[in-house]
Amino acid sequence: MSAVIVEAGVDKGAIWHFGEPVKEQRALEAGTAWADLSHLQIIAVSGEDRLKWLHDLTTQFLTDLGAGIWKSAMILDPHGHIEYQFNVVDDGATTWLVLDPGYLDTLLAYLTKMKFMLRVDVRDATDQYAVLRAPGATTDIGGPFALVPRAEVAQTSTAFNAVATQIGTWAIDAQRVAAHRPRIGFETDHKSLPNEIGVLNGAVHMNKGCYRGQETVAKIFNLGNPPRRLVMLHLDGSDVGFPPQGTKVENDGVVVGFIGTVARHHELGTIALAIVKRNTPTDATLTIDGIPASQQVIV
Repeated sequence: MSAVIVEAGVDKGAIWHFGEPVKEQRALEAGTAWADLSHLQIIAVSGEDRLKWLHDLTTQFLTDLGAGIWKSAMILDPHGHIEYQFNVVDDGATTWLVLDPGYLDTLLAYLTKMKFMLRVDVRDATDQYAVLRAPGATTDIGGPFALVPRAEVAQTSTAFNAVATQIGTWAIDAQRVAAHRPRIGFETDHKSLPNEIGVLNGAVHMNKGCYRGQETVAKIFNLGNPPRRLVMLHLDGSDVGFPPQGTKVENDGVVVGFIGTVARHHELGTIALAIVKRNTPTDATLTIDGIPASQQVIV
């Protein structure tokens, strides 16, 4: 079957599925799948000071980032709220930031403003490079990934097709939700803190020097009381439609949060990530637009 394209949202233009999403999910779990993620945007950071500079600006430990090693990272505002989320890889000369569409312009402006007298240069490299989800067992950040020149995407795709099944974002989202991996703009809003979404000791390194927003992260970590928490919901699957991102989550008629990504998993059924108030009872049956859902605690 021909590819079905995502028609709206941040993944607009990407492949959603090829008509057999269950088969695609199984291939992804088996490590025999690949996906074209060339709709994602890329910032290139070059210069001798790039890794130390990014280490100081982000939540991730990057001073010793080895070539070819992928990590996730965030940039927070002064109050600890999440502003940017991206994956990072270095090739020995340039560090590449891979992020969702819609964030590049403001992130590029922020990074340019923070250069000062350091030996770094930042540029939009989206037109020159693309990212593919490469065949292989899934990593803790959803990889493995391949960063390739756009002129070589067709050749790389042919090579991947020889050993793996091409899949779309349906399978990737289903796996991401099942693995409890939050995505900016889906499981976050303008108030989101890293402590709420399960990224401490992941995208947020807990044993590094100061970065913007660290004081808030450390304070909440030590108190152990983030105002909200990430949960995975198991939705009643009798409704064929998905509640849209941002739909209110209710407990006995009281709004306690919002829905993030909703996916239909080949084994777990209809599942979703959601942000709810910390004091929401963990055994409560929640509702999303009238659809009942049980909780699986993540944070």
